[in-house]
Amino acid sequence: MSDYDPRTSTGIPTEPVGSLPRPARLQAAYASYDAGEISKEQLEGEQEEAVKDSIQRSEATGAPIISDGEQRWSSFATYPIADTLAGTGLAPSLGPGGQYFAIFADGHGRQLPKLERGPFVYNHYAADSLKKSLPYANRPMKQAVIAPSMLALLYPLADPVEGYSRDDFEAALIDECERDIRKAFEAGAVRVSVDFTEGRLATRADPRNPWTGAGLLPHFIELNNRVMARFTPEERVNIGVHTCPGGDRDSVHSADVPYNNLLPEMFKINAGYFLIQLKSERDKDPVFESIGKYLRDDADGVTPMAYLGVINPGNPRVETADEVRDQLVRWDRGRCDRVWVRRDRVARWVQVDRVSLVDRAARPRREYRVELAVAVARIRRAVLDARPDVPDEERLGLRRKYR
Repeated sequence: MSDYDPRTSTGIPTEPVGSLPRPARLQAAYASYDAGEISKEQLEGEQEEAVKDSIQRSEATGAPIISDGEQRWSSFATYPIADTLAGTGLAPSLGPGGQYFAIFADGHGRQLPKLERGPFVYNHYAADSLKKSLPYANRPMKQAVIAPSMLALLYPLADPVEGYSRDDFEAALIDECERDIRKAFEAGAVRVSVDFTEGRLATRADPRNPWTGAGLLPHFIELNNRVMARFTPEERVNIGVHTCPGGDRDSVHSADVPYNNLLPEMFKINAGYFLIQLKSERDKDPVFESIGKYLRDDADGVTPMAYLGVINPGNPRVETADEVRDQLVRWDRGRCDRVWVRRDRVARWVQVDRVSLVDRAARPRREYRVELAVAVARIRRAVLDARPDVPDEERLGLRRKYR
């Protein structure tokens, strides 16, 4: 495992979730590939150019850790099982017409394929892309992977698959998820985060989407912990979990669902850190309170850290330095034995040495207002405001704490 230290080049640890907006040229190439108008080699050529550009731009922000923007993936959820979001190159055990992963606030939905037969295996692993990207990078790289709880939705909710039980499927799924994480570390990732956007949605109870009302959140936590149990505490320090209200075509799937429906359960996952999209939340105080109350001191041998999202991926405006700083850090010097991070009244709830920044620029969807240049500018803003030598550092007290 890597000895990467998230505090090495920034006083407050900062980390991207992993995805970046997809360039228009690459979007067009995916559409042409699905239509049979270009070859897979031509699509891969466009993917390669987009990855190089994403890495160069990310490194130019000064970020201590970067990703390749997930430009080679069909989507954050379907990369192991399909070449494109339209389903080209679908894994042989799957077929069309599965459950909707999400129905978004604007009414559009994203439908998953469904499991038709066993055995279940991945077509691709995240490391397949990472290996190609690492030669372009001069900074440590992280890798995002999909959670087993998301892919568990491939199994029909009510009807069993003939000759392949849910238990058999989930056992294979856990094996594949473990392999996905291990391969990423073996390829050279210094951190791996597990995308768990379905967690918040699992408490929505949307009658249009039956699985969201089936009480699956405890089972989702169990599945994720079955994967975590395959790793030692030393390994899990560098394995995180990401949550957000979802984002697709400028719409979200669960922003109206209280985060507090999720966080007490999510913090039962034995991960080393949590990446929590937070900037777009209307009422942040209850979220901070839950983080302080439910983030455990001991998660089966590790002390988890919470990374608080300071970028709203659904808004194309670049945040100002003061906006990022003020929402994250203000020292409460009235406490002698412990230092706390706060925004407004956050000081009552969250310890500073357990809180960091997460840069979530945008998901690589096809129709998104946030373009790559804007996303990169926002990451640079978050990175600069995490550094201990930014302007107004004495007002924030960063130098004294971290130098």
